[in-house]
Amino acid sequence: MTFFIEVTISGLLAGIMYSLVALGFVMIFKASGVFNFAQGAMVLFAALTFVRFLEMGMWVWAAFVVTLVAMIVLATAIEWIVLRPLVARPPIILFMATIGLSFFLEGFGQGIWDNQVHGLDCESVLGIPDIPAGWLMEKGLMISQFDLLAAAVAAVSVVLLVLFFQKTRTGRALRAVSDDHEASLSVGIPLRWIWGITWAIAGLIALVAGILWGTRLGVQYSLSMVVLKALPVIILGGFDSIPGAIIGGLIIGSAEKLGEVYLGDYVGGGIENFLPYLLAMVFLWFRPYGLFGREIIERV
Repeated sequence: MTFFIEVTISGLLAGIMYSLVALGFVMIFKASGVFNFAQGAMVLFAALTFVRFLEMGMWVWAAFVVTLVAMIVLATAIEWIVLRPLVARPPIILFMATIGLSFFLEGFGQGIWDNQVHGLDCESVLGIPDIPAGWLMEKGLMISQFDLLAAAVAAVSVVLLVLFFQKTRTGRALRAVSDDHEASLSVGIPLRWIWGITWAIAGLIALVAGILWGTRLGVQYSLSMVVLKALPVIILGGFDSIPGAIIGGLIIGSAEKLGEVYLGDYVGGGIENFLPYLLAMVFLWFRPYGLFGREIIERV
């Protein structure tokens, strides 16, 4: 039972990190109806920019602030230059634009910085002391300290985003825009300004996710593929649901860890890599809009 609890907790902690990446998709989709396939490239660009500033000798918090400003400017420019001229176009055109944008950002980051693998240890960078191994062993659980730290940062980020949406005037305007664009315009909500804010917040999410996943996987160009792990999360939770992104991440994280441990031997191992997509496929059969997604019925 202790081992089961340990595996489950490890999965839930990883799931919180998946939720953080998925939130970038959900926010943009809710506000503008665009599925931003370039979110993974934004995560990579943010992580690479942050680690290169650190390697130049910049203080960690100064590097974070400068990278944050860069990501906000980049995200705002993407919305202004690439997507705003495509407003009211078919969704497939917007989706293809974000695919092209993904390749552009990867090449742009490589052109500015480099294509080498960079190590990033956010625990030592932030000066967080190690938790003695004996303390964890006394509790009977072998949990990675990084998983605890990453889950705490991701959880705080998610809570702050939820509070922003629920308690602030701008957050309520974002929710109104996601519900009905035309009604929002009729009551004086500046739609294009709201879209810019949404993309800026997505840039912030990309930075936090990039630092966490860069520490786990290393800052390399395969980091942009972390976006693929977020796809089952938003399929389970719903493309337009922030609570769904959180719950979906927890389900995917725990399911892949438990599946690898208890079912991996029966299928030759490696089930952790494909089980999330199998769950997503099952959900598409029975609940194509996800657990919390809004079902859209079009009458013709």
